Amino acid sequence: MSKKILLITGDAGESYETLYALHRFREAGHTPVIAAPGKRWLNLVMHDFEPGWDTYVEKPGYKAQADLSFEEVNVDDYDAILLLGGRAPEYLRHNQKLLTLLQEFYTREKGVFSICHGIQVLIAAGLADGKRLTCYENVRYEVESNGGTYCTEQAVRDGLIVTGQTWQSHPEFYREVFSCLENL
Repeated sequence: MSKKILLITGDAGESYETLYALHRFREAGHTPVIAAPGKRWLNLVMHDFEPGWDTYVEKPGYKAQADLSFEEVNVDDYDAILLLGGRAPEYLRHNQKLLTLLQEFYTREKGVFSICHGIQVLIAAGLADGKRLTCYENVRYEVESNGGTYCTEQAVRDGLIVTGQTWQSHPEFYREVFSCLENL
């Protein structure tokens, strides 16, 4: 059965994670919808690892069109929400409308998916406590200091919450995501 998934990103969201999600869900016959602070073209980025760097580097990526703003989202219209990574989550986690939407998805027992830095929004919404989670390794401290258990697997499912480490985890992450969607 076809599902409708809300994809959350904004400027400086991870380009590959966003486009992969759009294409993968469409390929499977689902309907992905991008929501951001505003309905407009978003400037996405690519994070990659360069020799000699202790952390990732950021380069301009593809653009993506936000289909609607957070203010326009009706939780009843969706089966699941996916929090994409990149740098966008560092400011999106302060958007009270988004945090409220995420909490509604969780309390209504809809799928809550997060990859890479998307976990920062999940944590800000108060959903990490008591959960087994994974994310980009340098966000581990935030998971653990908010009551979550950081796991080293590429993807982790805890009930209706599915988390993935990075875009390199797409195969494992989307296997768990699609397994979760089958049960919704």
